[in-house]
Amino acid sequence: MSKLGGKPFFISAVGLDMAGNHLLEHWRSTGRPIEGILQTQDITTAVVCCVLDPNGEVAAGVASFESIEKFLTAEWIQQFRYEISSAPVVMVDANLNDHALEASCRLAAGDNIPLWFEPVSVAKSKKIASIVKYVTYVSPNEDELFAMADALSPGKLCGLSERYRSEKNCLAESHINMLKPAIVLLLENGIKIVVVTIGARGVFLCSKEGSILTRAVVEKPQCLGISSELHKLISSDCPSQKFHDAKHIEGTSRLFALHLPGLPASVKKLTGAGDCLVGATLASICEGLNIIQAISVGIAAAKATVEADSNVPLTFDLVGVADDARSVYSAAKVVYNGPV
Repeated sequence: MSKLGGKPFFISAVGLDMAGNHLLEHWRSTGRPIEGILQTQDITTAVVCCVLDPNGEVAAGVASFESIEKFLTAEWIQQFRYEISSAPVVMVDANLNDHALEASCRLAAGDNIPLWFEPVSVAKSKKIASIVKYVTYVSPNEDELFAMADALSPGKLCGLSERYRSEKNCLAESHINMLKPAIVLLLENGIKIVVVTIGARGVFLCSKEGSILTRAVVEKPQCLGISSELHKLISSDCPSQKFHDAKHIEGTSRLFALHLPGLPASVKKLTGAGDCLVGATLASICEGLNIIQAISVGIAAAKATVEADSNVPLTFDLVGVADDARSVYSAAKVVYNGPV
């Protein structure tokens, strides 16, 4: 987010160990505040170890997040009530324990701040059941989508995920029809926008009302420096009126779905792509772009990520990201628009 002009306030916990010191020093180097990051001797910094196959896919992985669940408490998060209440959007992920997750969501909801829930994994995505009433955006992959739907309505979609896995290599219009029951279930539970990541094929962006997708989330962004330049590059060439037909979608029994395609890439590794997609999308929302424009930037940032040696590129070529985002935006198409 910082590399694309965003100004995130990070609330987390790290240890007084090599990994924690490295992360904190890096965060400090971005110029962002570190008051929200708890660091004590009792904490062992959370780590993930991945083994990649020759195609850059994760073949195996081991994660240790016990310190986040134990030390990133509701009490610690509540100390930053002001920062949360003044944020343009709040993102929480499912690594938080139940009490911390609930506290974060309540603080955001208390000031009508849009909330983005990142499900992390199939197992942890099921935490959506306890906080769904607070959530504005979710960003699951296909497996997490089905798990979230099952958590909200156990057994209702029995067998659908297995059938989907055997038939998902199809055209986007058929693809969305297989995912539609799970997407609609999330929307019917109050989530406003469902962002389904489908790997190299891109993203399905779904809502009940298409007009939500074309409106800026942040009405008065403070665009300065690099963020102002990104906003200018994207907003001028990615007009909202391209999807003007979305503005007439109303009612609780309709679905509007866009497919935003992935971009060809010279893949070195695929770790970090999803995180960069979400981070770049959030940065773009904060700069005043609508969610369609923002997801286009997110897909462009994900391309730059898989082509880099590190999990996050050391720098982003702003013009290159904008060019790629315009390509995604221009190729986006409506794949479902009607009753469900």
